[in-house]
Amino acid sequence: MNSVLGTEKEAAVVMLAVQHRVRDYKAWKKVFDEYPPREGGAKFHRVNRMIGDPNTIVVVTGFESAEQAQAFGRSPGLADAMKRAGVVGEPRVEMYEEAEFVQY
Repeated sequence: MNSVLGTEKEAAVVMLAVQHRVRDYKAWKKVFDEYPPREGGAKFHRVNRMIGDPNTIVVVTGFESAEQAQAFGRSPGLADAMKRAGVVGEPRVEMYEEAEFVQY
């Protein structure tokens, strides 16, 4: 699928990017799968692990609006899941509006 935003076919997606370090990826992933972003209305998510440090993770999640992404980010269920999953320290959280998507 190739698409360029700005056409009538595609709507912009708001990306919530959360970077954090975890004690153990497998333990974190088990809890993540119990509370996936779709529970908060996400359209998709991608889990990325840092090369050279697989316990540093970036989760990129797509939402239809900034309000929806913010509500998910503030949800008590997410905070509880992150605590149970072994997240170390404060996560880095950023929000972006998709400007273009092209899949090769």
